[in-house]
Amino acid sequence: MKTNGKLAGAAGALSVLMAAGAAQAELKVGALMPMTGDLQAYGESSRNGVELAISEINDAGGVMGEPVVLEVSDTQTEPQAGVDAAQRLVSVQGVSAIVGALSSGVTIPVASSVSSVEGVPQISNASTSPVMTDLDDNDFLFRTTPSDAFQGVALASVAVENGVDSAAILYINNDYGEGLANAFADAFEAAGGTVVGSNGYEPGQASYRGDLSAVSDGESPLLLIGYPENGQTILRQALEGGYFSDFFFTDGMKSPVIVENLGAEFLNGSFGTAAEARADTDAAQHFRSAYEQAYGEVPPVPYIDTAYDAVYSIALAAVAADSTDPAAIRDHLRAINDPDGEIVGPGEFAEAVDRLEAGEPINYQGASGSVDFDANGDVGGTFAHWVIEDGEYRTLEIFEPSM
Repeated sequence: MKTNGKLAGAAGALSVLMAAGAAQAELKVGALMPMTGDLQAYGESSRNGVELAISEINDAGGVMGEPVVLEVSDTQTEPQAGVDAAQRLVSVQGVSAIVGALSSGVTIPVASSVSSVEGVPQISNASTSPVMTDLDDNDFLFRTTPSDAFQGVALASVAVENGVDSAAILYINNDYGEGLANAFADAFEAAGGTVVGSNGYEPGQASYRGDLSAVSDGESPLLLIGYPENGQTILRQALEGGYFSDFFFTDGMKSPVIVENLGAEFLNGSFGTAAEARADTDAAQHFRSAYEQAYGEVPPVPYIDTAYDAVYSIALAAVAADSTDPAAIRDHLRAINDPDGEIVGPGEFAEAVDRLEAGEPINYQGASGSVDFDANGDVGGTFAHWVIEDGEYRTLEIFEPSM
């Protein structure tokens, strides 16, 4: 049968429009992960958290009938590399939202020069600098981990509880390090403690002996605020030079790599804090079980569950908006945490979708705890007091600090 040319042209145009509509409906999530560099020890596990959430969402039918697509880009734990990676995700891969970056020193420039300018929501699962709270980001920057304004108070409380009455502070010279050092010092001194010295260090140096000497008084323990790669060098030189023998840490140094490379005999008894959810909730138990089934034992590093919750938040916001448009997703990130809504959690994506499509409110309770974004895109949270015993990280308690 001969085909009418006009009808064939119309059918072709319709096919193009339908294909464009299908492509537009597809939710692409970008992940800014430190697969190399100073935070490499956290990159793979955070990526696993992202992939686990996407796998569960796709198994439940995806977003608006389409599977969620993941695009991963390496920040190298460097600001400019992170900005370039984010720009590729937005301009080339066409993502509707970004999870990451991990370090505040990367997240903040990405937010300032890419996500806020391009109008793409960015949810960091690990950046904790207090600077982010008041950042001029056009309301496109969120995080699923609490600010270091809280961790500083939590760590000061733990230090006093461990009998620390004076401390030296060495911190990585970026927004994360400086913000947390100041928050700890304020809370520690308010509790009666004394900071004997505080100094920022530059990453990538061969020697940190000058930095160590500048803050050491020969007696007080060292609070090291940094990341595993350079942190190992600092600890080794602190021990070799006799500058310090006792240490305590923040979240960025909670990595088994450090104990493996330095030896448990030097670090046993060291303690620290890190954002951590209560393990007895249904959401946390589901996450742990699902992670173990997919990847094996959950590693003792932070920010895996917060990466997982960031993806769930983005996908649910897209469903609530009935759109993969970045601004529409941004505008619905708070709506999926309606206090009057039905509580839904990890592994309940299909149920959440049914309620949203029926016009019913939901209140997503994540694996990492409540994901109630405030006006600044911040969340509250709980912290773990952990200790190194026999070369292993052991959580002693999970608590909410009193501000």
